[in-house]
Amino acid sequence: MNHLRRYESIMEVLLTQKEVTVAELSEKLNVTGKTIREDLTKLEEQGLVRRVHGGAVLANNDQFGILPVKEPLVKHADEKTDIAETALRFISKNDIIALDGGSTTLEIAKRLGDLPVTVITNDVYMISELAAKENVRLVVPGGYRVRNVLAGPEAVAYVRGLNINKAFISATGVHLEYGLSVYTGDLIDFKQALMATARECYGVADHHKFGHSALRTFARLSELTALITDKGLPAETAAAFREAGVRVEQ
Repeated sequence: MNHLRRYESIMEVLLTQKEVTVAELSEKLNVTGKTIREDLTKLEEQGLVRRVHGGAVLANNDQFGILPVKEPLVKHADEKTDIAETALRFISKNDIIALDGGSTTLEIAKRLGDLPVTVITNDVYMISELAAKENVRLVVPGGYRVRNVLAGPEAVAYVRGLNINKAFISATGVHLEYGLSVYTGDLIDFKQALMATARECYGVADHHKFGHSALRTFARLSELTALITDKGLPAETAAAFREAGVRVEQ
């Protein structure tokens, strides 16, 4: 296993467990404790983990990009509501939209009401939310479950055959240089398939994620129709993104 795949595996464990020991990772990845400690040092240098005695924890517990296994995140609830209300301005009757997995996109799903739209999603929480909406046509790609989302080549292949009007994409980090990023590579192919298929692509992220980057970039900002964020984004940050040619909606 190369070092990049080890980094992803370490982040996958932390996303689920919140903390991990060197011994656990050494056994799981079948490498020496010395190798694991070196990996954790590299991840700490990137701001992704924080070293603690005998192991590591996530550096930012509230910036997962995808939801934990048991229940949706509730942090920054006001910001997510703000983003969802803005996103709804871009959704019209009979649209075919894609809602990428995540706590912010879940808020969009909750606020759709019973608008007659087609929704493609791989998020199990969102599937549960939308299944009860009579006028929403729900489309669920295949795949295997990774925490709260369905992933894999079947889901990617299915999405690439669709005609999507608008895709709403979540991210862990939003950075002028590194674009949209996430911690692990499991979901990158699916996100990129949504973006390649959709006529319009909207990145959705609260202002806390701006200026940060995670381990893996999956899209450049130039690929987006717009970034949708909350009103808490500092004016100077919004100006910097707009000066770089990025449309920012608040």
